Amino acid sequence: MLTIIAITIGLFFAMNIGASGAAASMGIAYGSGVVKKQHALLLCSMAVFLGAWLGGGEVVKTIGSGIVPNSTFTVSIALIVLASAAISLFLANIFGIPLSTSEVAVGSVIGAGIVYQSLFLGKIIWIMFFWLLTPIAAFVIAILATYLLKNKWLSKWVKAPKAVPILTVLVVFLGLFEAFSAGMNNVANAVGPLVGASILSTGNGIFWGGLFVALGVLTLGHRVLETNGKKITTLKLEEGCVISGTGASIVTVASLFGIPVPLTQITTSSIIGIGFANQGRSILKKGIVVQLLTVWVVSPVLSMVLSYTLIQLLIEHNIYPIIAMGGVLISVFGVLSLMKREKIAVTVAQEAAKEQI
Repeated sequence: MLTIIAITIGLFFAMNIGASGAAASMGIAYGSGVVKKQHALLLCSMAVFLGAWLGGGEVVKTIGSGIVPNSTFTVSIALIVLASAAISLFLANIFGIPLSTSEVAVGSVIGAGIVYQSLFLGKIIWIMFFWLLTPIAAFVIAILATYLLKNKWLSKWVKAPKAVPILTVLVVFLGLFEAFSAGMNNVANAVGPLVGASILSTGNGIFWGGLFVALGVLTLGHRVLETNGKKITTLKLEEGCVISGTGASIVTVASLFGIPVPLTQITTSSIIGIGFANQGRSILKKGIVVQLLTVWVVSPVLSMVLSYTLIQLLIEHNIYPIIAMGGVLISVFGVLSLMKREKIAVTVAQEAAKEQI
């Protein structure tokens, strides 16, 4: 019975991965007005399945046995790890936020590893280094590419009527390439624990995981596609080519080495970089950007704490770490409340000083 529940949760998680990560990969083509929303989702679903089926094996190994030993994954542990990640990701999808499925999945696995003191710290540090590096690199590359596109010769070429058909085909192709890379990298987040617990073989896990990621694109991907395509900044065809090409290349290389990287962060950081080059710092003040950054920080911690807590409570029947964690959370919220009150007091004092002047 637990095995069936674990598989069900894993496939549900795969659907949410399709909605949050894979759907965002076609946000460039949709935001540029090249393809309609339904066509973008259909093309994305096919590309993401092929990516998972043909190239998802290395990252599956990392999630299943590279962060913690596969002996850590019993059926019960795999179920809790997947449930923690799926709940975190589902909440993000409800609010239309393109969350990093890699961070959520790895955070859940780390939570299990902390309980049993079985973490491969070297691998975790390496993964986190890529989490930090890849979005920054994508942001910088997008800015540099935008300034390059302002070159007199290139600017004249992209504005010529004959360039439009070429750029149209290229932006769709690169969007599909990015969706393909999403399948390679992200399907492991849903089926890695199932493979680690020997519930599914690697081949079966990749096939069914890829199928349900594709299904998630079609059924749940509409809001995230809208967020990435329309709500952050307006995109031109040539800018879309740069963003999709950068994201797909980074994620594909990482997948070949078995590193789960935040595809959504890479894509979104590139979009923000385009907006930064065109609009300046004002793009960084948009509410949607602040919200994205907040969720990126909270998501791995949330899934890690949730996984750790559920394992301690349901499997180890140990309530003491949960009491300690509750104390920490109360302290954190108390400090945040005091900081908020202090900020309000400072604002009131500044307003009063202005009125006196």
